[in-house]
Amino acid sequence: MKIIPTAIDGCFVIEPAVFKDGRGYFMETFNAAKFKELTGIDTPFVQDNESYSNYGVIRGLHLQQGKHAQAKLVRCIKGTILDVAVDLRKESKTYMQYVAVELSGENKKQLYVPRGFAHGYSVLSEEALFAYKCDNFYNKGSEGGLRYDDPRLNIDWQLDASKVLVSDKDIKL
Repeated sequence: MKIIPTAIDGCFVIEPAVFKDGRGYFMETFNAAKFKELTGIDTPFVQDNESYSNYGVIRGLHLQQGKHAQAKLVRCIKGTILDVAVDLRKESKTYMQYVAVELSGENKKQLYVPRGFAHGYSVLSEEALFAYKCDNFYNKGSEGGLRYDDPRLNIDWQLDASKVLVSDKDIKL
């Protein structure tokens, strides 16, 4: 596993070791001991989530607030997405800045998103299967977020604007 720091402290890209042969491939998607050794972070993930989406879908920007805040380890199993993590830690020198990373079933990269970040992604391929681990359980009363098109962020979701599909819930963020 290789850890690649991003421009935002605490948020980093993980490149797992992938072992390929004539049958396909094998990779370890998460190992708590290696993760702690390489990052110094002891993250007890307690919930795994998965979503399937078609081209043009933008999900986010979501977060859990307060005692229900979540750190996430995200990856794209099939297809290609643009994954975005926005720093909402008010004391941070990178407050309201974001990291955008292309994750795909092909590149196998993962993004670690610490607590205090809003998170979202856009689907760049015809379809995408997305999975992530959380270190805290979902709590509906602690939901929060930012609109995907918040002008303070000016995120380029790498999509044709006429093809963007966003839920009603996300439009109201």
